[in-house]
Amino acid sequence: MPAGTSADSEPDLPVGVPSAAGAPTPDAPDPDTWLGLGVGALPVDEVTRWAGRPDCGAVVVFCGNARDHSDGRVGVTALEYEAYESQVVPRLAGVATEARNRWPVLARIAMLHRVGPLAIGEAAVVVAVSSPHRDAAFDACRWCIDSLKSTVPIWKREAWDGGQSWGLEAQHVTDLVDVDGSACGDGPDDRSGSAGVGR
Repeated sequence: MPAGTSADSEPDLPVGVPSAAGAPTPDAPDPDTWLGLGVGALPVDEVTRWAGRPDCGAVVVFCGNARDHSDGRVGVTALEYEAYESQVVPRLAGVATEARNRWPVLARIAMLHRVGPLAIGEAAVVVAVSSPHRDAAFDACRWCIDSLKSTVPIWKREAWDGGQSWGLEAQHVTDLVDVDGSACGDGPDDRSGSAGVGR
């Protein structure tokens, strides 16, 4: 188990960690940003519907599903995610804030990640972004998932025909400023590098 995580087998998230279970209400502090962790199936269809707004012609959704193989590992049968839960939502909020700085036209942003065991084919993460036009939505959604994967402390354990392992060799949590080599606040025209750190 990764350092800084809990061995608690309780399926509920700690008090104060937003759940992925429901969209923000209109009176929420930021009703256009949905962030959270979930222990059950992620609400992918609900996220897709929620992300759309009448002023947006583009909704881009990335859904990362558990697959039956990994680099050098065939026959993956199960995955499990754990998180340093108290740090997840603050880091997701930082990603959302920076995405809005880079692409000011963004309307809604959702970033939800699952924790606990997953069966092959189940969604582990969903990221959705809406904007008036597709270019900003595609670019921002890609940047958000890449940034989430490299800056948010979530770890994956894979079980396959030959054993099991926490994917720590591929996950080195960095600060958001390190994601693409540019300081936070650089504009969308600075796309010279894209983080692609895998988990």
